[in-house]
Amino acid sequence: MSVPEKQAPKNALKSILKVEWIVMNIPFFLYLAFLAILYIANGHLADKTVRQINASQKHIKELQYEYKTLKADLMRRSQADQVENAMKPYGLIVAKEMPIRVPLEKKILSTQNLAQ
Repeated sequence: MSVPEKQAPKNALKSILKVEWIVMNIPFFLYLAFLAILYIANGHLADKTVRQINASQKHIKELQYEYKTLKADLMRRSQADQVENAMKPYGLIVAKEMPIRVPLEKKILSTQNLAQ
């Protein structure tokens, strides 16, 4: 009696790469290629967005520094002695006496009430 010999397994790679099998699976390969392109594009878009966010943050910090500088300058310039010194060249000085209240006549008051 003879023992049946095992047949050599067919080359698995050859059976997978048959032309018919490849042609049948072209839509699947195209789908995988499309997914790969989307994956790469998404990575580039994410990098671009991160760069834009970083640039915006730097610009915001610069604007914040400029705002704080201008605010401090305005606070310094609005002090009474600074305003007084700035107005001296124009001949304006701070009055030493209280302002005088000018009384209005009844005739002027009555015409104003009618106009309203």
